Amino acid sequence: MSPATAVSLAVILPLIGAVGIACLDRHPNWREAMTLVTASTLLGVVLIVATQIQSGDQPTAVWWPLLPNLSIAFTVEPLGLLFAGVASFLWLVTSVYSIGYMRGHGESNQTRFYVYFAIAIASAIGVAFAGNMLTLFIFYEALTLSTFPLVTHHGSAEAKRAGRTYLGILLTTSIGAQLLAIVWTWQLTGTLDFVQGGIMADVDSPIASVLLVLYVFGIGKAALMPFHRWLPAAMVAPTPVSALLHAVAVVKAGVFSILKVAIYLFGTERLSTLASADLLAYVAALTIIAASLVALRKDNLKARLAYSTISQLGYVVLGALLANRWGIIGGSMHIVMHAFGKITLFFCAGAILVATHKTEISDMRGLGRAMPVTMGAFLVGTLSIIGLPPTGGLWSKWYLALGTLHTEQIELLGVLLVSSLLNVAYLLPIPIRAFFGQPADGAPAVIREAPLPSLVALVITAFACIVLFFYPQPLYRLVVGLGDL
Repeated sequence: MSPATAVSLAVILPLIGAVGIACLDRHPNWREAMTLVTASTLLGVVLIVATQIQSGDQPTAVWWPLLPNLSIAFTVEPLGLLFAGVASFLWLVTSVYSIGYMRGHGESNQTRFYVYFAIAIASAIGVAFAGNMLTLFIFYEALTLSTFPLVTHHGSAEAKRAGRTYLGILLTTSIGAQLLAIVWTWQLTGTLDFVQGGIMADVDSPIASVLLVLYVFGIGKAALMPFHRWLPAAMVAPTPVSALLHAVAVVKAGVFSILKVAIYLFGTERLSTLASADLLAYVAALTIIAASLVALRKDNLKARLAYSTISQLGYVVLGALLANRWGIIGGSMHIVMHAFGKITLFFCAGAILVATHKTEISDMRGLGRAMPVTMGAFLVGTLSIIGLPPTGGLWSKWYLALGTLHTEQIELLGVLLVSSLLNVAYLLPIPIRAFFGQPADGAPAVIREAPLPSLVALVITAFACIVLFFYPQPLYRLVVGLGDL
């Protein structure tokens, strides 16, 4: 398979799968089999692209030339491969989880769910492999539109209200700020291509600073405060959708886009000279702390996890804005570490809902005796989000800390340390109370885990958190291939 064919197939394949899923509406077993086969095939294609990258190729595909030096085009580099690898692998795992969850919870409109999930994955792969900012923007918007029906899946008044918030914030930021920045960049530089070292060398510093602000706040999926409310609002959706939003595609597309802008539009050397980069780094730091403090007050498990995600996304944004080798490495690795840790936590939250119908943390005392596998996986995911061994979250936070030391911004190192302590405060008590607390009703524990597919999925992702601690080298080697690192 040629490199161009592999890249195009990776983008198109989930769309073909979506058509097949829709055609199998009346045959649930075949519909779900189509989902699994498509997800498995996509993962295989992404692995083929990975081998091409390792052999020294840079797979490229041009779909439609629009203007001189501007096309709908795809070029795969290490950061894009990292994001595509996470999205494709976790789509397969989430599909397994969804079979147990959607059936066990008796969800309606299951075919529509699988169809739009596949379209969202196609959009995420398009973002990952985008060769220029215009292509990224098109697939970024497609991701917003394809996930809207998933957020409003239940069709209730609350779901519709959440959908309006979701669509309103994401479209307003992307059209009002990101698109403006894209057009302005084109007018100043004559190109939107992602170039090693950036394309902003000849742009005056004040204008470049303004452009950076427009990009960072215009990429609303990164959930930087104050443009974050869409994320907790979207928690009304089914748990597999929450997994898609938090770990597989949506927020990862946001922080991935900020890293792409930092590395390939501005370049780390240029970025380090901009006054707005320091200002925005402190906005990211404020988001990290403020979201953690809000998470402490939430009794609803999914709401607490949502604000945790907002805080963790701030780590990646901060890493990009540190504009040095260690910050970029830490931010890039955190995309992967957070993906596996947070998807484990959301899988566990959904398993608890299906098996016990509990949503409030205060009702989960003693739950570890009834759901030992689920709560054990929750503990592993918690340790990864905190950044404690033996889980992979340790490594990304380590490199982010090195990034703050490299810039001699000790106050930002303090933010990372305080944030980790807050992670301990709002996450670790949940599994501790589940295993050592007494159930509110005093009834003896009876084992009642979630359906087997859901249980298998959360065990896989929890195990991956541990594997990433012991074997981070492949991820590290991929990340150090970015730009001029």
